[in-house]
Amino acid sequence: MSTLKSKVDDLNQQILNGQILPAFEQYYDESVVMEDIGTEIPTRTGKDASRKHEEAFVGGITAFHGANVKNVVVNETSEGSGVAYSEWFMHFDHSGYGNDTKMAQVAVQEWKDGKIVHERFYHA
Repeated sequence: MSTLKSKVDDLNQQILNGQILPAFEQYYDESVVMEDIGTEIPTRTGKDASRKHEEAFVGGITAFHGANVKNVVVNETSEGSGVAYSEWFMHFDHSGYGNDTKMAQVAVQEWKDGKIVHERFYHA
């Protein structure tokens, strides 16, 4: 039995290791909805649209200076389902965001049956 916390920890570790796209394929549901609150980035509905956004983000990184996960809170309501909150800090250069981008963000993920079905990013 794999707890939701172990899945969230694995997802975050893959991201920290630069495996953003493989982690996306493993943990995101086909019907996922992804939102960026506080930005002009449009909401993505479905894994295909979300994948295109993630590929463009990863493809635009020109230098990666580091990232860390500051806090993680998981409320598992049943096996593989619940809500997870991950607080991040990232530092990178990006062709779309500019050089020396420092980003604080909280990702709120709704999980169902071991997959993320809704993710909302809050940016500082």
